[in-house]
Amino acid sequence: MALIEMTSVKKHYTSGEDKVEALRGVDISIEAGEFITIMGQSGSGKSTLLSVLGGMNHPTSGDVAMAGVRLYDLPGEKLADFRAKNLGFVFQSFHLIPYLTAAENVMLPLAIVKMSTNAKKAAAREALEKVGLGSKIGRLPNQLSGGEQERVAIARAIVNNPHILLADEPTGNLDSKTSEEVMALFRELNAAGQTVVMVTHNPENGAYSDRTISLKDGMVVGSA
Repeated sequence: MALIEMTSVKKHYTSGEDKVEALRGVDISIEAGEFITIMGQSGSGKSTLLSVLGGMNHPTSGDVAMAGVRLYDLPGEKLADFRAKNLGFVFQSFHLIPYLTAAENVMLPLAIVKMSTNAKKAAAREALEKVGLGSKIGRLPNQLSGGEQERVAIARAIVNNPHILLADEPTGNLDSKTSEEVMALFRELNAAGQTVVMVTHNPENGAYSDRTISLKDGMVVGSA
């Protein structure tokens, strides 16, 4: 059984009298340990697809299953618990809290986890070491470069050892050299066993993945 199965997923929005079809019957199957990039032009539905996949955006119709669990059959609180335990999210805007240190930002997903404070600090340190920032755990976001802030965001996403890492345009605000460094980091995490699903509009990022799924007008138009 695939780790992730999306079956006939549709997502419609209404704006006044207009209906926008963001996803129009998407079928995707992803195996554990794969590194998948989802590509498409702006408006193709790729960010909507990632939010539906991540349990944050209820589809209009269709099913999303992870490890055999049908996400949108779970009541709200259980869906939130499932997300917290199984999914890590990385966004284009780093969403770091400016007055918290790198370590404190990374510890945020552990706030709802029953662990001692020392264990949470150790987990944050380990995650930051994985992304090459072990020496900067006490820095505030404004004391870090853009690439370093993105690495903090990635550390925060992996601190709870999620099965699946979801990334939405993680290099969108970075220069080309820093983008390459961040993509190499995702490749390293994947090589260590992390399943990665990344939305991107940059074809160069696709070279780091095992497979690229192409979207156009809310439909899958290719997978290679």
